[in-house]
Amino acid sequence: MDQRSLVIIEERQPKAVSWQFHGDKGGSTVKKRNALILLGAIAAVIAVVVWQWPADGPQAESAATAPLEGEAAPAFSLPILDGGKVYSVGGERNKPLIVNFWASWCGPCEKEFPELKALYEKYKGRIDLYAVNATKYDTLRGARDFVREMEPPFPVLVDEDGKVTNAYKVAAFPVSFIIGRDGVILERIERLIGLEEWEQKIKAAL
Repeated sequence: MDQRSLVIIEERQPKAVSWQFHGDKGGSTVKKRNALILLGAIAAVIAVVVWQWPADGPQAESAATAPLEGEAAPAFSLPILDGGKVYSVGGERNKPLIVNFWASWCGPCEKEFPELKALYEKYKGRIDLYAVNATKYDTLRGARDFVREMEPPFPVLVDEDGKVTNAYKVAAFPVSFIIGRDGVILERIERLIGLEEWEQKIKAAL
């Protein structure tokens, strides 16, 4: 073996890697510098954590193109999970509405559902809540299993072609929209919030 070559020594523990250099002083200086550059690049890749979508997931949209607070909520009609009744959004309504976009593989969605259930039960009759499964980026089986476990008391709708998810420029889950009686978006929520904060937002919408 060339005495100036870079040798990677793998220890018994997984991912434990040490670096050794051999050769004359002049050559090792260049090799060390190159290795440090390589290690820096690897560290940079590891440090960047990306929330992975499914391969055919929606593309992130710029904030400028997303529905904004104070604008009319994009109209849609979607069926409930496993067919049957269709629910519609668009224009004036008699109650404030929460439209929540979710997916069965989304850990934060699982954490959020109990809060939404508690909120809906407390304000039932005063608000509507539609949980829209982004089915194009999920599976019906996954959605059914999720609903079976969570037992939501509000309608669960399926967006199989992804048109509604895209109309609302949803590029991560969960995302919720609070829509007023006039059909205008009051707030877009892209983070997990507790029941107390949900109640504050709903009281402001009533």
